[in-house]
Amino acid sequence: MNSTARIKKNYQLIKFQKLVIVSILIGFLSAFLGISLKKITEYYEEIFFHQASINPIFFVFFPIFGLSIIYFLREYLFRKKENKGIKEIFESTNSKSKNLPNYKIPSHFINGLLTVVFGGSTGIEVSTVVASATIGAVAQRKQNVFRQYKTELICAGVAAGITALFSSPVAGILFALEVISRKVTRAFLISNLISVAVAFGLLFLLDEKPLFALTITTWHLKAIPYFILLGILAGLNSVYLTRCVLFFKSQFLKIKVHYFKIILGSVILSVSLLVFPQLYGEGYHAIKTIFIHSNDMPMTFSLALTFLGILILKPIVTSATLASGGDGGVFAPSLFIGAFLGLLVASTLNTFFNVNVIPINFMVIGMGAVLSASIHAPFTAIFLVCGLTNDYTLFFPILMVCLISKYTAKMIYPFTVYTYSPSLSE
Repeated sequence: MNSTARIKKNYQLIKFQKLVIVSILIGFLSAFLGISLKKITEYYEEIFFHQASINPIFFVFFPIFGLSIIYFLREYLFRKKENKGIKEIFESTNSKSKNLPNYKIPSHFINGLLTVVFGGSTGIEVSTVVASATIGAVAQRKQNVFRQYKTELICAGVAAGITALFSSPVAGILFALEVISRKVTRAFLISNLISVAVAFGLLFLLDEKPLFALTITTWHLKAIPYFILLGILAGLNSVYLTRCVLFFKSQFLKIKVHYFKIILGSVILSVSLLVFPQLYGEGYHAIKTIFIHSNDMPMTFSLALTFLGILILKPIVTSATLASGGDGGVFAPSLFIGAFLGLLVASTLNTFFNVNVIPINFMVIGMGAVLSASIHAPFTAIFLVCGLTNDYTLFFPILMVCLISKYTAKMIYPFTVYTYSPSLSE
């Protein structure tokens, strides 16, 4: 009896040690992939956007070129398989037989890079999430001892990828929990805590800076009613984004010749970029610009029209990008919409109602609120935005507004782009 117990104990110890080792490996590889994709994308997006700003004809040429390259790569290199985003992860975790194939790593890496660099109005976040999830899936398939930990190891890859992109290990674990796993097991905690620790350690070694360098000093209780207003508006905007993505995807599915999809998507994208260059790529360059000028931007009629145009068009160009074959998701568009919405609300309140709210606070809170409502993951959004700014001064108002925006959106439309299925009744 003692011998049997000892053998069982040794087996459990070996299994634990292997889980620790594979989690370290997943964390390093996923973080390295995420950091590499972020750095390469930022570098080339800046170059291409600068060229297009000097010569606007590139706003016409880049989208059709980028989407065409992605199409030919998919046809001739990636086995004619389309990238379905985070739904691919759900299909894998919900089935014992379905797995994330190895080619998803280069496929999402390359297609995500090409989409954003050539002006596709989305981000690399979902590309990173699926590619890093595949790293976890590959590791899980390597040894029989990991078969039972399929979801946990996929989540470990996802958590490390999110950590690498947004410098927030808490956001990485919460996203894996709120969106992918939705349950906590001992193996989940071990693998995910180790993988994000490794990812965060790599960020520290590489001296990665927060995406937005901001100085947030304080917030005032008198602003709470206006924060509530922002939360409701963020919920409405997120529903508009979700419905746009789903509508465009359903309509583009009716187009049988894929190159017609590329042409239509490129036309929508090019015209929009010519009118509002801020919509190019991830849009983080535009967010950084309005952060700098947020305090000296009184609301005028023309500025209000510009902001409204951007808020209306951003979901449309994001949807057209994705429906015509671009790789990406709603992370970056949600942050973009939230920043512009926050500044619009704050500047309008200050100019016409003289309430003296702090615009930069509304921008940061707006980013979290729209993301929270778009993916129905408020706690991920809170820590992700705090990680982006490396500042937790606004933690309480972000928490409040993220919850308001999520439940506002959920009351209007219960699905996200990740959870919607055509078979579900609306």
